[in-house]
Amino acid sequence: MSLITPDFGLLFWMAIVFLIVLAILWKWGFPAIVKMVNDRKAYIDESLRKAQEANERLANIKIESESILQEAREKQALILKEAAATRDAIVEKAQDKAREEGNRLLAEAKAEIESQKQAAISDIRAQVAELSVKVAEKILRKELGDDDKQMDLIDRLLDEVSSSDKK
Repeated sequence: MSLITPDFGLLFWMAIVFLIVLAILWKWGFPAIVKMVNDRKAYIDESLRKAQEANERLANIKIESESILQEAREKQALILKEAAATRDAIVEKAQDKAREEGNRLLAEAKAEIESQKQAAISDIRAQVAELSVKVAEKILRKELGDDDKQMDLIDRLLDEVSSSDKK
């Protein structure tokens, strides 16, 4: 039975050693353990606080990025609108310039046609006059082939001139 039940002396010395170990632990061990637990608790609390701040910053950054993205979309729409307006203005300007150039070319062509028409009319008149002179010359040569006919014509023309001067 002595194996199951300890002796009183053993119990006494075990109690004394337990109390000494408890006193040593109470004096130096427990404060160190409590300090480590408190430090660990403070570290965990600080980590939780930092995590909460990081979540708040992340939410703010997300809101800010959405705001920046919306602003970028608005700027993109504005730039596209301005580009379309500029494109339309350039196209309209090019069309106006093409119309002006077409009108100028049309006016130049009309002027050229008119000048060529006048030149052709002048040329035709000159040819008609030359032809008329040649025809008249041939007629006069034929009609005034002899001297009597020439003298009759001269007298008649002088009479007409003198009668027209009297009036």
